[in-house]
Amino acid sequence: HVQLVESGGGSVQAGGSLRLSCVASGYIPSKYSMSWFRQPPGKEREGVATIDMDGTITYADSVKGRFTISKDKADNTLYLQMNSLKPEDTGLYYCSATSLYYSDYLSRPDVGYRGQGTQVTVS
Repeated sequence: HVQLVESGGGSVQAGGSLRLSCVASGYIPSKYSMSWFRQPPGKEREGVATIDMDGTITYADSVKGRFTISKDKADNTLYLQMNSLKPEDTGLYYCSATSLYYSDYLSRPDVGYRGQGTQVTVS
């Protein structure tokens, strides 16, 4: 069983930056994929960025060039650097982890373990 705890959310003005962190604890598989998802107010959950078990990184089109996902395996921590934030980036951001391989993990917000999320508000 994996526990995920996100932090780093907050309120920023458009054009600002935030860095989200997600610490994984518990039983950590030797190989696993992790993703960031978000749920905008009144909308469905959507994928933001994925780093899969072989290191391949995928971004949603809406965040390409602005967000950067990274993982510190030594600390079991996933990061999301968010720059040039826009109001449409507002939402509850949460991380996900799975030891199963999905070629379309970014489109699967319901798979794997999930944290409680951290709120990002851009005005």
